[in-house]
Amino acid sequence: MLRVPILTYHAVNIAGNDYANNDHVAFAADLRLIDDLGLRIVPLHWVVDQLLGSADRDLSRCVALTCDDGSDFDWFDLDHPTYGSQRSLFNAMMDFIAERGAVAQPDLHLTCFVIASREARDHLDRNCLAGRDWMRDAWWKPALASGRIAIENHSFDHNHAAIPSPGIDGMQRGSFHPVDTYKRADAEIAQATRLIDAAIAPARTTLFCYPYSHVNDYLRTDYFPRHQSEHGMRAAFGDGATPVTQASDRWNLPRYICGHHWKSPDELRAILAQSD
Repeated sequence: MLRVPILTYHAVNIAGNDYANNDHVAFAADLRLIDDLGLRIVPLHWVVDQLLGSADRDLSRCVALTCDDGSDFDWFDLDHPTYGSQRSLFNAMMDFIAERGAVAQPDLHLTCFVIASREARDHLDRNCLAGRDWMRDAWWKPALASGRIAIENHSFDHNHAAIPSPGIDGMQRGSFHPVDTYKRADAEIAQATRLIDAAIAPARTTLFCYPYSHVNDYLRTDYFPRHQSEHGMRAAFGDGATPVTQASDRWNLPRYICGHHWKSPDELRAILAQSD
């Protein structure tokens, strides 16, 4: 039976050095909690394979991990100007392996959803972060080569409000709901596929994550299922705060978001207990 909770982090969420206000602290603690509970961490694409019937694995008592937006904090340890040195999500996984051994979680893996446009990432870095060039793409291929990280599609520019120019086809910034026509969807999704794939070749993206977790009916019921040969995606993810099951919508698969759906180890423990 397929019933896998997907946990989501944002490596740029650093507003202190405690579990509730720092996704790096939460991620490191959660790896140990998941292991202590006897659950197995597996790659996200395994969950999609099982959903689509392209593989037959035993995914009972499993969890998948994702990270949105794609920053250098996913891969590199960096110094935050206010909160000091931050251990990257990748190195948090390496610390876990060093502490508990590779056999503890042999399939330990993180899927990072990244923004394709360098210009958009530059605007986000200057306007939302510290202006220190923390949203580069130079780490994408080394991360893939590690075997512990996948790079996947988080749209062309997130249609983010921090970008001063008008959105594609005149869209109002700050939401992904207006991506409701073929022209807009092609520019935000298929164009992102082409750009990210060029950066990580010969690897390819096959999974999409909705910016802001904003899912509209056009994308879910029309664009994604009807134009798969153009965008190349096998599934798409929102939030939803339930485990992925065989009944889940392939084009709006649910996830739990750190800092939103849980803010403490006890809250995560309760989520994982309900998912078991």
